[in-house]
Amino acid sequence: MRANRIKTRIIRPILFGLLSFVLIPMPAKAQTMVYLERSETLNFDQERIEDAQILKGNVVFRHDDMKMYCDSAYFYEKTNSLDAFGHVRFVQGDTLQGFGDKLFYDGNTKLARMRKHVKMIHGRADENPTILTTDSLNYDRAADIAWYFAGGQVQDSLNTLVSIRGNYRPKTKTAVFSKNVTLTNPRFVLTSDTLLYNTETKVADLVSPTDIIYEKETDIHTSRGWYNTQTERCALYDRSVVHHADGKMMTGDEIFYDKLGGFGDALGQMEIVDSTRQTTLYGNVGKMWEEDSRGFATDSALMVDWSDEEHYTYIHADTLFTEEQHYTDSARMDSTYRRVRAHHSVRVYRDDMQMVCDSMVYFGSDSTIHLYTNPVCWSENQQISADSMIVYIENGTVSKAYGEGSALCVMADSIDFFNQMSGKEVTAFLEEGEVKLVDMSGNALTIYYPKESDGEYVGMNTTESSFIRMFIEKRQIHHILFTKETTGILYPMDQIPGGGDKLASFFWAEEIRPTDPKDVFRKIDN
Repeated sequence: MRANRIKTRIIRPILFGLLSFVLIPMPAKAQTMVYLERSETLNFDQERIEDAQILKGNVVFRHDDMKMYCDSAYFYEKTNSLDAFGHVRFVQGDTLQGFGDKLFYDGNTKLARMRKHVKMIHGRADENPTILTTDSLNYDRAADIAWYFAGGQVQDSLNTLVSIRGNYRPKTKTAVFSKNVTLTNPRFVLTSDTLLYNTETKVADLVSPTDIIYEKETDIHTSRGWYNTQTERCALYDRSVVHHADGKMMTGDEIFYDKLGGFGDALGQMEIVDSTRQTTLYGNVGKMWEEDSRGFATDSALMVDWSDEEHYTYIHADTLFTEEQHYTDSARMDSTYRRVRAHHSVRVYRDDMQMVCDSMVYFGSDSTIHLYTNPVCWSENQQISADSMIVYIENGTVSKAYGEGSALCVMADSIDFFNQMSGKEVTAFLEEGEVKLVDMSGNALTIYYPKESDGEYVGMNTTESSFIRMFIEKRQIHHILFTKETTGILYPMDQIPGGGDKLASFFWAEEIRPTDPKDVFRKIDN
């Protein structure tokens, strides 16, 4: 009980002190008087203008650090206000002045209302001042903010901005524009509905749908971000788009773009579309260089080649690079082609062939895909592999696949039986997306299952030759050609030796085969 009384004694004075502090009113800021400094004539006309001093000829007023000049005026000393007419000018400090035909000024609120042919100049004449022009301008000296509401323009050393409504703060050199905003720069035009702008840093804050147009060069579309109109660097958010006249377009959740440097960096669902080459690069992290039209993607990287409407190519890898290469062909003609590089965990899907490898390069000069490190290709029921491979594309479809070193071709004849060929080099020829012919050379070995006309298996045939050619029709072996030096054995189906139905290099990797465009993203355990 005593402890509670002690607490009460201690707390009450503190609370009383706090309440007393809150209840004490803050003193109002002292108002200052407007002074008439000069006038050639001074008259009164109480019937026409009550309580007004009628002033004419080189009239000068002073209020704090601001002076006001005009041809004539009505001065209301009781209300500390005035109406000024003709060649109106005000000067505040040594960096702010305004011009107009009329001025209505309230010294108590420090609100100046200027009308007709209004111009406000902020900054020294020799330092590229900011110039605001409009027909109606209000300037709140206490809040240090000027605003117009029926159309106006702000011009600094670099840009000209026009809008229906706008305000400008001389102290911070910041402006807010709204409704039909246009920023004109010597190199581009920016249009928006709302824009924040700093006349000193030349940075525009983009807070509404905005278009930035470089004539015959680049179009930028965004709804949020900032743009440095001096360095031409920007940060763009909310699925912005950078579109170049040559057909390339970058889209992303976040884009950092350097126009002068010709470089773009995108994060989040990035897309780089090349409508000329008809390719699209995807990823969660991407970069684009205008020089050589280079592109980079990683984190769910994907490139889609849609140059052929019937056969799209989908390439996924840990990282993807695209670029234009310039070369001189055999006829001494200068040409440009697209090169695509894919690194690590490469998976490719086409409806006529699927591929996996560790790294890949596509050359647009001859439409070839080069596969390195454990490449495997599939077409229908055919699997082809080698130490390295080249896939040839003609008229939008795969025409040939060539493999060198530890070459292997496997054709699934059924769930239990596989026709097999191995050697040093393999070439598979395709027509309309189907393998029609396979050549194997260099210590070529085969295991295949010949059939009767009714489809019954004859047995298992093993051969060894320097060269083998296999003809295929309707996904089945039609016939095989060998060199004269070929040796072989035909085993009846019930006499196939145990373990003898597989070549030493045999493997069947159907489980890692991409089955559709989305399946290229499937992770494969090593």
